[in-house]
Amino acid sequence: MTVESVVLTGAAGQVGSVVREPLRRRVGRLLSVDRVPLTAQGPGEEIRQVEVTGIDEAMAIVEGVDAVVHLAGVPDEAPLADLLTGNVLGTQHVLEAARRTGVKRVVLASSNRLTGCYPAARTVTAQKPPRPDGLYGVSKVAVEALGRLYADKFGLEVVCLRIGSLEAEPSEPRHLATWLSPRDCAGFVWAALSKPDVTFTAAYAVSANTRRYWELDDQLGYTPLDDAEAYAGRIPGVAEYFAGDPLQGGDFATPGYTLRHGLGEWHPRM
Repeated sequence: MTVESVVLTGAAGQVGSVVREPLRRRVGRLLSVDRVPLTAQGPGEEIRQVEVTGIDEAMAIVEGVDAVVHLAGVPDEAPLADLLTGNVLGTQHVLEAARRTGVKRVVLASSNRLTGCYPAARTVTAQKPPRPDGLYGVSKVAVEALGRLYADKFGLEVVCLRIGSLEAEPSEPRHLATWLSPRDCAGFVWAALSKPDVTFTAAYAVSANTRRYWELDDQLGYTPLDDAEAYAGRIPGVAEYFAGDPLQGGDFATPGYTLRHGLGEWHPRM
């Protein structure tokens, strides 16, 4: 697929900050959108400071582009009402705007936490049923369902990237399985934009980690380059962590994480 113009929502966020410059170098026009101020990084990038709260706002930014990379939303565990507004309804606004304006390809930010309650010893494919590790993961199940609906019913080309632990370097034991390096992140996003003959695809975006939890496949045509194992000697507690057979979500999968961040203060049972 030829991609000359792209809208990038959530451009100031963790993932957006990593992929902005690689995208700018590849396309003729990049429209970077966020609710906070941004500065163009070079020729070909336009900036729009706006909070997309409805379909009309979404249509105003996606009109006339080839593709959208939708990264805006709530990035972690939160009250369900916030997640439904920021992640689910926000995604529907973008998909509906793409449908109405004729944008063909939409790349959606899903998450590895959609399957975070699988045990670490089990290799998971994108075809396995969701087992979210919290309310944030639940919102990403809904995001993927919306993408599938718009692909099946309206003919949009939708790619959902189940993004791993995006860090400059892995810094904790879980990252040895879940790390996504910045250059692999950029590679997966470009593959999601440019792969021809896509209808609907959900794929894990994770580096080629020796201990990864998720199956790497070639459906997007990108082979990751980095392996967190190169950093294993710098990270304390690795042997103990993996010997305990944790859930893939790690701390995200504990009851306390959702109770603290999504449901209020944690009051454990007595």
